[in-house]
This record gives sequence, C-alpha cells and structure tokens, in this order.
Amino acid sequence: MTDPVPAPTPASVPPPPPPPAAARRARRRDRRVYLRSHPLLFALLAATRRRPVVRLGRTVLVHGTEAYREALTRVPLDRTAPGTTGGAAAELTVGGLLFDQDGAEHRSARRALAGGLDTAAQQRIRPHWQAVLATRIPDLAAGELELVSLARELAGVTAAALTGAQSCPHRLAHAAAEAAAHAARDHLPGPRRRGPDAVAATVAAAARLAALLPDAPDAPDARDAMVAVAAVNTTVAALPRAVAWCSDAGLWPTVSETTAPRLAAELLRLTAPSPLLPRVAAADTTLAGHPVRAGDRLVLVARHAARAHRRGPADDPAATQAVFGAGPHACPGAGLARALLADLLLALAPHHPVVTRARVDRRSALPGYAELTVRRGRS
Repeated sequence: MTDPVPAPTPASVPPPPPPPAAARRARRRDRRVYLRSHPLLFALLAATRRRPVVRLGRTVLVHGTEAYREALTRVPLDRTAPGTTGGAAAELTVGGLLFDQDGAEHRSARRALAGGLDTAAQQRIRPHWQAVLATRIPDLAAGELELVSLARELAGVTAAALTGAQSCPHRLAHAAAEAAAHAARDHLPGPRRRGPDAVAATVAAAARLAALLPDAPDAPDARDAMVAVAAVNTTVAALPRAVAWCSDAGLWPTVSETTAPRLAAELLRLTAPSPLLPRVAAADTTLAGHPVRAGDRLVLVARHAARAHRRGPADDPAATQAVFGAGPHACPGAGLARALLADLLLALAPHHPVVTRARVDRRSALPGYAELTVRRGRS
C-alpha cells in the first residue's frame, strides 16, 4: 500500500509577498517565541538545522523535509513510549487513542476521527466560532483586543462542538491547556524529572479535563480527551502568532475571501505551532542513510521540515503539509485549523490591527504567547 499523498495547499489566490523588511520584522518577533519559551532546546535545533539528520547519543534530530516524511511513513515507531505524543496521551486518558495505536487499529481510529473533521463537520462547527468573532472583534473599534483570550475562547467552543461537551468553553480550554502542559514536560529532549509530585500533578490535570467531557466522571471518551487537548493547544498557540506575523509583515491589505485560505496555510507553515514531534524507534532501521536503533528517541523538527526558518516561500506541498505530519500519521484536523485561521484573518483585516503588547508563555505545551494585545491600525 502506498502512503497517502500530502494534503494540497487550499486552492485559492496566493496573497502577494510582504516587503523584505516587514517579513524580517515578523520573523524576528516570532523567533523570540521559540527562544524565550525553550531557549536551550531551540538554540540546539538552530545550530544543527543544516544537516537533515543529526545523532546526539541516543537522540536523533530530524530536520530535513524528506527525512521527516520518511520517519513518519516508513520507520517503525513505538507508539506508547514515554516522552512521545502517544505516551503523553496515555497519561491523560486510559489509552486506546490515535496517538498510541498502530496497524489496523490506528487506521480504523484515524478514519473515524477524520469523519468528524471533514468538510461537513467544519460547516457544522463554523457557526460556533463565527459567533465568538462577531462578539469579540468589535472591541477593536473602541480600543484593544487581547488575542490569547480570544484564541482560548475560539478553541473552547470548537473543542466543545467536536466532543459534544456541555461544559463552559473557557473551563474546557483551560483544563485542556493545563493537562497538555503537564504531559508535555516529558516530551522534550534531555533529562526528565518524573517524581511522584510530577506524576500526581499530571493525573490531577487529566482528571479535571475528564470531568468536563461527555459521560464524565465515570467513563469519559478517550478520543474526546485527545481531540480537546489537540484542538485547544494548537489553536491557542497558532492564532495569536499568525496574527502577530500578519501585523508585522503588513499583510492586512492583502486579506480577502480569495486570498485568506492560502494565507492561513502559509502562516501555519511559517509559524509551525507544533514545532516538534517526539517519537521512539521500535526497531533497528535507517533514516536518510543514517542507522537508527530500537529505542532511539526521534525528535522530528516540523519547523525545519516545513522550511519555516528559511526566507523564501516553500513551493513544495510536502513542506506546507509538514506542520500537520505526513502520510498515515498526518493530522486529520488540518482543514479545520486552516478554516478557523482564515475566518479570523477575514474578521480582523478591516481593522488592520497592530501589536501593542506581547509576552511569551514559558509554561505552555507549545511555544506561544501568554498575552498578545492589538489595537486598530490605519486602513
């Protein structure tokens, strides 16, 4: 069986590129998000990015686009190893999730989840986030708008619509972010402190999330927990950074119904909200000609595979898709993420917002802002 073809970039008119100085300004601000959230880690990744594959002891850093795709489509992976996405998902639930499955079980779960995130589902969920935009965006006309709280509200209503949760969207978003932050501490390369207190904190955070999901507290759906964590954390990380980039690069005049889908896809590539995919090899193999042993930690650097660190645009569809994985392990929520960001850009564009305050979040699961405030700019 051949691997699925990467999802194409949305078919729409590409916006014109920003002036070089504006593009550099946008890149500098966004790079600070990485360096201030995890300074040592991202300094290491930046220093090794010119090589497609780099071994550091039992850790293998994967930077190249082709090597990244090969790791996700050909290398046997231990789906439940500590320090991986599947391992973290198992900590937050009772297991049996897309992230910690393999083979036929994984394919079946992925098809079921993709069915809940298809175009019809997007049209069902879209009114929920559009109602939030209709309520919150007018704040710009009279003053300022804080984007992280808006992103959290958008994430909460989206996660609630996806899971059928009846709980407060704000509480759901907060619980999903807290649970992910605890579990993600086991993701990053380097020594991991997994003492009793850390384990207890992760268990407690998972329980608070489960209590807000359907059928909780007796038997919360494991897939609902995974969907809530993924939807909330990627949304809260991605949307403010994309808006800041759009503002710094002076892209608001280019936003229209025809350009917004392509611009959303490009901004997600440039910002790479989920910059690392931690995995563990399940068997001896090779990767881009380099030997890999069973038990080696694979740090798949989506940011570099997406070529987000380069100045020019990426014409390769595999680079655009890299922020959402590859092959059978590609994220089925890619279309939903692009649609939500496109709608946010369209809602903000008439106001030409400019950034007035920005503070990086040093505790979140994904690199992002703790605060990003914008005000209405000149049209």
